Amino acid sequence: MRIQKNISLKPYNTFGIDCQAHCVIHVKTEKEARAFFMKEFSWKKPLLILGGGSNILFINNFKGTILCPEFGRIRIEKQNKENVIISAGAGINWDKLVEWTVNLGFGGLENLSLIPGNVGAAPVQNIGAYGVEVKDTIIKVRTISVADGSTRFFSNDECKFGYRNSVFKNEEKGKYLVTRVYFSLKINPEPYLGYGSLKEEVKKLGVPNLKNIRKAVINIRQSKLPDPEVIGNAGSFFKNPVVRKSAAGELLKKYPQIIYYDDPSGGTKLAAGWLIEQCGWKGKRIGNAGVYDKQALVLVNYGKATGKEIFDFSEEIRKSVRRKFGVELDREVEVVGTI
Repeated sequence: MRIQKNISLKPYNTFGIDCQAHCVIHVKTEKEARAFFMKEFSWKKPLLILGGGSNILFINNFKGTILCPEFGRIRIEKQNKENVIISAGAGINWDKLVEWTVNLGFGGLENLSLIPGNVGAAPVQNIGAYGVEVKDTIIKVRTISVADGSTRFFSNDECKFGYRNSVFKNEEKGKYLVTRVYFSLKINPEPYLGYGSLKEEVKKLGVPNLKNIRKAVINIRQSKLPDPEVIGNAGSFFKNPVVRKSAAGELLKKYPQIIYYDDPSGGTKLAAGWLIEQCGWKGKRIGNAGVYDKQALVLVNYGKATGKEIFDFSEEIRKSVRRKFGVELDREVEVVGTI
């Protein structure tokens, strides 16, 4: 266990927001985490569990305790001719896990290549890309109770997965620390190439095998998303809004070029990036906050923007989309602090 006091959070969030934390504690084992939650030493509330910091926006200094889980190791739990069950520690870089599975010929995560963050955040956020969501591969999630340090497994059903959502963002928010995630993957998978851009990129690379799909996803993401090491960002800032089919029909009459998809909920999912771009925000910059010029879903920190600046900037985008289309955009990024 490593404890740091009064440090900058700039290295701990991909937006590069330079605010202070009262205390940051790094735990490397579940034993250390249990000791922490069983209050074998004192810590200041509130508590924030922080992984790779790729989906968070700090508004101001954090005066409580930040816990950084660093549980490692990837394991093969069970395998037969068709399927393999693997598990990965919450502190493992997500893309390193995807790379590991692809190299071993285990299919299911390849479309989720290059998504920033750590494994522990994957079930919390139900990460997804190119027609695939991580919920489709997760069997169970191992956690530790914040209240008493006890271990609890959440089955796939108990995780209550939704679009960029789970039980860990709702009724169980802040109550459990994810320590290990269990996945069921395919030995001879059928590739999912439902997105035209992905299908075309894979075709350029050759046969649609796992390595080519992973390479194609990386190529597409790198072509339109900024590297957080160069420009501070948290990837997609907004969720794609889901509206009633009747509302989507009215919008389609007025805006025939609108980009939309059928949603499993029975509604229609609209492309938030298209809505934002039509409101004139793509590439726009106000001070040190802006919208990336290659992808309107991505808000960026061009220098020394504060979290409040980026938040206010995002609110202006939401207002303009609401005025023009009557559609409410919800943030995918978690906002931490007093607004």
